[in-house]
Amino acid sequence: MVATVGTAVDFCLPNQDEVEICARDLRGKWVVLYFYPKDLTPGCTTQACDFSAYKELLAVEGAMILGVSGDSAAKHRSFIEKKDLSITLLVDEGNALAKSLGVWGPKKFMGKSFDGVIRTTFILDPQGKIAAVFSPVKVKEHAQRVMETLQKLKV
Repeated sequence: MVATVGTAVDFCLPNQDEVEICARDLRGKWVVLYFYPKDLTPGCTTQACDFSAYKELLAVEGAMILGVSGDSAAKHRSFIEKKDLSITLLVDEGNALAKSLGVWGPKKFMGKSFDGVIRTTFILDPQGKIAAVFSPVKVKEHAQRVMETLQKLKV
């Protein structure tokens, strides 16, 4: 089951440059924490590009964007360079954080069943608690919906 509003989120994960990012260091900021299956795939690329396009608008609202997948730091760097992304990507080795937040589970693709990341976005409040959950996510216009929800939460 996907983590719900009010749940505190705690993590320390390396980013694309292998610098550790910890939830405790983000206190006082709004955080858009989004989980996606795999770098350089069509839906994930669209989502990352859209969040990059919204990065400055979200920053004006006091929020930062963190994308999370099980891909390596090297793969994240390649993704950022190839798609000119401006967001931070975190390495969730073994998908431990995804599993702890309930965004890892059974999926189907082209008739095959397997376990994987269920595309999910959390908005974390300045205390590090979940303020909003989007799951499952439809990529089209998702960044805009996240922005609108953040603005409503801050009122």
